Amino acid sequence: MKAALQPKPTEAPATSSPLQLAREDLLRLEPYRHAAWEPSLERLHANELPWRPLGDNSRSGLNRYPEPQPRQLCEKLAALYGVDKDQLLVGRGSDEGIDLLVRAFCRAGRDSVMISPPTFGMYAVAAHIQGAGIVDVPLRLDTDFTLDIGQILDRWREVVKIVFVCSPNNPTGTLFAASEIERLCVELDGKALVAVDEAYLEFAQSPGVRGWLRRFPHLVVLRTLSKAFGLAGARCGTVLAHPDVIGLLRRMIPPYAIPSPTLEAALAALESPARVIAARRVEEILAERQRMASALTQSAAVQRVWPSAANFLLVRFREVDRVYAAARAGGLLVRDVRGHPDLADCLRLTIGTPEQNDRLLAAVNTA
Repeated sequence: MKAALQPKPTEAPATSSPLQLAREDLLRLEPYRHAAWEPSLERLHANELPWRPLGDNSRSGLNRYPEPQPRQLCEKLAALYGVDKDQLLVGRGSDEGIDLLVRAFCRAGRDSVMISPPTFGMYAVAAHIQGAGIVDVPLRLDTDFTLDIGQILDRWREVVKIVFVCSPNNPTGTLFAASEIERLCVELDGKALVAVDEAYLEFAQSPGVRGWLRRFPHLVVLRTLSKAFGLAGARCGTVLAHPDVIGLLRRMIPPYAIPSPTLEAALAALESPARVIAARRVEEILAERQRMASALTQSAAVQRVWPSAANFLLVRFREVDRVYAAARAGGLLVRDVRGHPDLADCLRLTIGTPEQNDRLLAAVNTA
C-alpha cells in the first residue's frame, strides 16, 4: 500500500499522563501470571496435553498455549504501523481493544463514553456491558455526516473519559478531517482519551493519525487486519497508544489472547508477497467503489449515494424494501441500517467482486 506523509504537528507535545484518566483500582491490578514462555525448553509447566489433536496441522501445535503478546507478530505490526513495540497491544479484533479501553477508563455507574451516531455499534455495546453512560453527539447530516466538533466540546464533562471517533466512519463512509481530530486532541488533553478507530483506513488513501501518538499521550488508535488484509475470520486487531496505556491494557487482557491459528494467519498476511496482493486488492476495491457509486447515482431507484472512504457505500433508495428483497432474491445480503433515525430508507452496500457488484446493480435496477 502506498505510504503517505504524516500530518505535521503544529503545537508542542502534551505532557499530561493518560493514566490520570484511568480507573484507580486497575492501576493497582496484579496481572495474571501466565506460564513462562521459553520455547527452547520442553513444556511440563502449563498442564498441557503432550500430544497434538487429530487433524492439527499448525506449526506450533494446538495442544500448546500460544505465546502471550507474540513477539514476532508485535514486531511486524509495529513496523506496519510505524510505531514502537511498547505503543502496541494485539488482541482479538478491534472489538477487544474497544472493550478493554472502556473497562480500563470507565467506572461502572459513574463514567461515560461519547460517540457520534450513526457509527459503529460496539462503542455503545461495550459501554453498556461496563455499566458506563453514553453521551450522543450526532454527526451533522446537513454536511454529509461530518463531526460536530463544537457540540462534542460543549457537551464534554469530567465523567466523559473516552471520545470515540470512527474514521472512516461505519456506516457512513466519512473520513473526518485531520484538523478536526487534531482539535479534539488539543482541547481534550488531560480530559479524555480520543480513541480513533481506523479499521477502514487502507481504503481511504490517508495516513491517519498514528503519527501523533507521541504528541498526544491521550490519543488511542485502533487498527485491524480484518478489512484490507482479508482476515476478518482470524480476529486480529491492534491498539496503538501511549506506552502507559498499553501497559495497563496488557495487565487486563486475557493471558493467551491470540490463538495459534490467528498468529500463523497474521504472520503470513504480513509477509511481502501477501502484502503486495493485499495492496492490489485494495486498489481493485477502490476502482469498484467508484464504478458502483457512479452507477448507483444514475439509477432511478436511488435517491442518494454518500461519498465513501471505506469499502462500502451508504445509499438511500426510493423503495428500499423492494431493493432489499431483490438483493436477497439474487443471493446477496446487504446491511439494513434503517434502525437509525437519520438513515431512513438506507442500506449499506459492501463492495464485492465485479461479478457480485454487477448482480447487485441488476437487483437495484429491477426492484
